[in-house]
Amino acid sequence: MTVIDTAPAGVPTTTTTPEPHPLEDARTQLREAVSLLGYDEGMFDMLANPRREVTVSIPLRRDSGAVELLVGHRVQHNFSRGPAKGGLRYSPDVTLDEVRALAMWMTWKCALLDVPYGGAKGGVRIDPRLHSRGELERVTRRYTSEISPLIGPERDIPAPDIGTDDDTMAWMMDTYSVQKGHTVLGVTTGKPISLGGSLGRASATSRGVVHVALAALAHRGLAPSRTTAAVQGFGKVGRGAARFLAEAGVRVIAVSDQYGAVAAPQGLDLAALEAHVDASGSVVGFGGADRIGADELLEADVDLLVPAAVEGVLTAANAPRVRARVIVEGANGPTTPEADAVFAANDQLVVPDILANAGGVIVSYFEWVQANQAYWWSEDEVEARLAQRMTDAWERVRDHAAATGRPLRTAATTLAVERVAQAHLQRGLYP
Repeated sequence: MTVIDTAPAGVPTTTTTPEPHPLEDARTQLREAVSLLGYDEGMFDMLANPRREVTVSIPLRRDSGAVELLVGHRVQHNFSRGPAKGGLRYSPDVTLDEVRALAMWMTWKCALLDVPYGGAKGGVRIDPRLHSRGELERVTRRYTSEISPLIGPERDIPAPDIGTDDDTMAWMMDTYSVQKGHTVLGVTTGKPISLGGSLGRASATSRGVVHVALAALAHRGLAPSRTTAAVQGFGKVGRGAARFLAEAGVRVIAVSDQYGAVAAPQGLDLAALEAHVDASGSVVGFGGADRIGADELLEADVDLLVPAAVEGVLTAANAPRVRARVIVEGANGPTTPEADAVFAANDQLVVPDILANAGGVIVSYFEWVQANQAYWWSEDEVEARLAQRMTDAWERVRDHAAATGRPLRTAATTLAVERVAQAHLQRGLYP
């Protein structure tokens, strides 16, 4: 079970960052791809807007007996290549536009990795740190009940995201199954192993990030043993990515979470840091490192930067000060188009989110396949298939970028959009 941390005593919970505009960024990327592919405005409009979205009210009875009204969303961006797929996020910052952008990026991610899904995303505006597990269960079950007509193994398959975990997926699966009158394991992925989850799913996104990061470093002639890295975010993705990078020989010198950042030029003792985080709830206060500012981490003098937190952290304002030679996006949408332009001008290699963090959806697909077949694979099988998928996708995007002279993000988005558009055109329009 993934524990949702609460803020340690005395640690501030807010930082000053530019306001992200993920939907604008997502549509800017799509506009460029549509133009390069020669599609018309009608195709852009179809791909820029969700096929279906729903906003629901979620009344929650708190443990105190008080009633609180929450707002939740589920956006299904595209179905042309298969059922919709995407995570469920619990965060006080959730907005409908954010969910729309994340659903769109999921469509491109699935198409790029040739996973037979379209994109979806869900979100509930709630701070899970301020609610008990019982309250979170009640929120999840009510949210699931409200959106249940729209989800299912053949329609839309949720998965964990920020603020949610394997328990959340178990509660969703159970609520949906009770309504159907029989157990439906394939309605969610990222479930506990005992309830049809896949071995290797919990670490899949982190492992995928590192598979691609090592390939990108090699592409730039950087050997792991002579490479330094900084990782923004020490949650589901960043924590595992830091550990797997270190296991590959990379010296991870700085990490951060929502409360602060720490650095050690000689390299962080990640086992000790993980123990500290488990005990305290934050990287802040770790005795084996110095505390630094969040901006200092993004601008650290390292070879590799892995932004693995939230959207819109690399902007026109800070991009000129980012010194990493390779940036691998563990988060969705961490780099704005303006920052992309700066990095391209400075010959900094950016591996886009729809490629770099696709490990989670790949193993979610594996979990869905296993649930539908009621046949379970070994962890070695899962990890071997994940590594092959990530490597194949990296090589396809790298070669397309080289052949066209385009940045990796443009190459990846163009390949993905073309696959989705072809599916649209081949299926035709329903009269």
